Amino acid sequence: MTAPEDDEDRHLMIALAGGNDPALNVLMRRWNVRLTSYLDRLCGSHATACDLAQETFVRVYKHRHRFRTAQKFSTWLFAIATNLARNHARWQKRHPVTLLEPEQVSDLPLPCGQPCPSGHMEQEERAEAVRAAILKLPPEQKETLILSTYEGMTHSEIATIMETSEKVVEMRLYRARKQLKELLQPWLKNV
Repeated sequence: MTAPEDDEDRHLMIALAGGNDPALNVLMRRWNVRLTSYLDRLCGSHATACDLAQETFVRVYKHRHRFRTAQKFSTWLFAIATNLARNHARWQKRHPVTLLEPEQVSDLPLPCGQPCPSGHMEQEERAEAVRAAILKLPPEQKETLILSTYEGMTHSEIATIMETSEKVVEMRLYRARKQLKELLQPWLKNV
């Protein structure tokens, strides 16, 4: 985000805290796609990501008076989303459920016995391999990698979101990339 956009987000939060509830709609339109994309990469489930994104905006509204105007809205927003994703992951470990994503449903055999639609392209397979490898990373490494690589956040912003130092962010990125390289070794041989 650029400085004018950061200022606009800040002004929208001030308006929201002041009772201008439609300001939340503007913030949601501006941030929903990026936030859902981030949560999708973090959770590995688009349906869960949509639910967590909605809950994030509920929390933004509920805690609108806690927003500090000295901080960036995006950092605050992603910190809320990251905490919700962590809570959800902990809950899922205690309550395992197998859900099918829409793309998994299309992979199920057709009851009529007709052949399946054309196979996946190699590029889609590689992208899925990367997504699966990212999901195997430890939570701190996964969050750091996604915030840096996909969301384009600085080490400072990531450190703020994750409540740690920039040095720890650098270390986590290094370890995440190293582990990804090991996990994706079969794909790297074919490149």
